Amino acid sequence: MAASILIADDDAVARRLVENMVQKCGYETIVVESGDAAISALTAPDAPAVDAVILDLVMPGLDGMGVLAKIREAGLAVPVIVQTAHGGIDNVISAMRAGAADFVVKPVGLERLQVSLRNALNTSALKGELQRIRHSREGRLTFSDIITRAEAMTGVMRAAQKAANSSIPVLIEGESGVGKEMFARAIHGSGERKAKPFVAVNCGAIPDNLVESILFGHEKGAFTGATERHTGKFLEAHGGTLFLDEVSELPLTAQVKLLRALQEGAVEAVGGRKPVKVDVRIISATNRKLLERVKQGHFREDLFYRLHVLPLTIPSLKARREDIPHLLRHFLARFAAEENRSISGIRGEAVAHLAQLDWPGNIRQLENAVYRAVVMSEGDQLGLDDFPLLASHPHSASEIPTAPLMIEPIAAPSVVSGNEIPIAPLPSAGSLSMLTSTGDVRPLEEMENEIIRFAISHYRGQMSEVARRLKIGRSTLYRKLDEAGVPGHGGKSGEETH
Repeated sequence: MAASILIADDDAVARRLVENMVQKCGYETIVVESGDAAISALTAPDAPAVDAVILDLVMPGLDGMGVLAKIREAGLAVPVIVQTAHGGIDNVISAMRAGAADFVVKPVGLERLQVSLRNALNTSALKGELQRIRHSREGRLTFSDIITRAEAMTGVMRAAQKAANSSIPVLIEGESGVGKEMFARAIHGSGERKAKPFVAVNCGAIPDNLVESILFGHEKGAFTGATERHTGKFLEAHGGTLFLDEVSELPLTAQVKLLRALQEGAVEAVGGRKPVKVDVRIISATNRKLLERVKQGHFREDLFYRLHVLPLTIPSLKARREDIPHLLRHFLARFAAEENRSISGIRGEAVAHLAQLDWPGNIRQLENAVYRAVVMSEGDQLGLDDFPLLASHPHSASEIPTAPLMIEPIAAPSVVSGNEIPIAPLPSAGSLSMLTSTGDVRPLEEMENEIIRFAISHYRGQMSEVARRLKIGRSTLYRKLDEAGVPGHGGKSGEETH
């Protein structure tokens, strides 16, 4: 899924020209004709996400300066590029002071607009990454810090936001690397306990003989080597949240004591004489199916039901491919800044290819792949050659081929040279053969008809959506169908097929 650009301009001709240029740059567009409509598109609860705004300064009603003021009042971090036919220095200074990221003078050229959008998106991504790191360190991470646009994430995000408003125990399941701890931190940072500690414990990394001591604490002299008193993670998290990562790896003896602590709201240190009351919110996580562990006898059933009050399952990255271009942009911005590299973006064909990989290591693997590419790259943009372990494999990012693979070339979306991420990923199904069985190039009309047929099938006969995605008018679409002799498409009546 490409970045989404909101265009606000009361001039229909100028609006259409800018929309066409933005689409040629590889971005999605949302078009409005007034300042009030722009604010509604940015603040409505069900409004689509917006990555940047191209804003006309001179509009009737709420003008561009008014929109900038309302964006600032609402605390929105979206970058704004202002455009005006009046390029006076006073207008520019006023707009930049009001929070605009850049300005262009009408009529703006394609290359100028492309550079402005690229810089605005890269700067916004870097600010977002720095804010995310700061919030994580300060325990103030929220759901707005989670990078996602995928429909597969809608349900889990909604459930997690509801969970944040209570102290209900949450069990987060998902493959390794999908971001389970980030979700736990967002639940903590969005609830009433956000000012209190968030304490994370990796249960799978603790030696069996030290689990009870680390979780519940120990008294001085309780065992050999206990030279000082240790409070334990439960008491450290008092008033806040205790995150038990890889909880399925706890030994059975520790599970008994954990169950008792959850039931009684008190912990007893190793060597202690009496329980100590604690107030903690429990969020646990596992990359295994915990119920299967129960059936296998490796996890207590009564403890399972204590933890499995509100289960959340985070989809793998291959189930939310729409997020890959946005994740790439954010990781690139962060690592380029950390490594002091002037890399402006990732080429369209590389983004399209990376969006089709399975990523068994999920977000963590994608992050490390970008890190390596930034360090090793010698150019000002990342291409397929900068991902040598992934570039030759069309599906699985976990397998490194021992010999070159013969694969069909991947056709990137048609974009202006030098365009960087985000680019819309390739469809998950469907391919187009360029040659006939005799080795000759197929006629253009024949390939065009095949693309239209595929689009109609892919969008289930929704002709308006087909026309929008192919970037042609509906009348043009119907005319092409008539010329191709395609029956049953609704003809010129314009009726949708369902």
